[in-house]
Amino acid sequence: MTGTTKEPAVNGTPTPRRNSSGLRRDLELLEILGSPEAVAGGGLGVNKVAEITGRDKAQVSRTLATLAEAGLVSRDPESLLYTLGHSLYALAARTTEARMVSAAAQYLKRVSAATHETTHLCVLRGGTVLTLKSEMSNHTYRALGWEGVSVDAWSTSAGRVLVSDWDDAALKDWYDTHTAEAKAGVRPDRQDLSPLALQAGQSPSTGDLTSKIQTFEDLRAEINLIRRQGYAVVDEEFELGVVGVSAPVYDFKQRVVAAFNVSAPKQRFGRHLDQAGILAAKVARDFSVALGASANAEIRR
Repeated sequence: MTGTTKEPAVNGTPTPRRNSSGLRRDLELLEILGSPEAVAGGGLGVNKVAEITGRDKAQVSRTLATLAEAGLVSRDPESLLYTLGHSLYALAARTTEARMVSAAAQYLKRVSAATHETTHLCVLRGGTVLTLKSEMSNHTYRALGWEGVSVDAWSTSAGRVLVSDWDDAALKDWYDTHTAEAKAGVRPDRQDLSPLALQAGQSPSTGDLTSKIQTFEDLRAEINLIRRQGYAVVDEEFELGVVGVSAPVYDFKQRVVAAFNVSAPKQRFGRHLDQAGILAAKVARDFSVALGASANAEIRR
């Protein structure tokens, strides 16, 4: 049987179902802009897209303009070439992170069971670290759970790990931008942590703290250490009496996409930081392989 598919009748009048061909044609344009040719050339112009699809140039132009309004594609104002847009990448990142959070649970439990301490899965958000998931320790006195909380990246072991595969130019630009924002009190990427509101350089409960990262050179030296040993350590730089270690999680492109963090009171955990760092790095590597990374992945630089 052929013909137009109908929706159920409304007041006795059949309503045509919206044809999905329009969506398929939009998706075709997105696939073309994601092709190796488009990526290698820095995008494609309307004429080229119309040529590849065999569609009318004016129609392609209108469709791309609509997709650009939604942020699904982006048009360079000088070259007039179209590329995939920020909204599409943001949606993809959220989907990837959602799967990563679900898959990370068993690995976080392994680290927490071995160390008997709270373990976190962290990602980078601009100049801050966001905790996506925590596996709490069974100690009565333990580090806080930070799910959904953002903190200054350069003050934490997780933040330093998350930028440890960046080159010096990208690292300096990131550091200069976000430390300037922090000093000016302008933090678009930082959440309100009330009632644990964090002021720049302060503990949530105990006052002023001093980070060993005071300059870009300090950060670069710390990054080099992380690359050599495979994990990062902090000692009362974010919260007095609390220490922690972090190790990198890689994706299939061998890039650092997350960090495993273990944090605990210094009086109990301070003598075991290197052991915990080695363990966290091993379990994070196992998780990375599950995400598609090479078993021999190393921090790129």
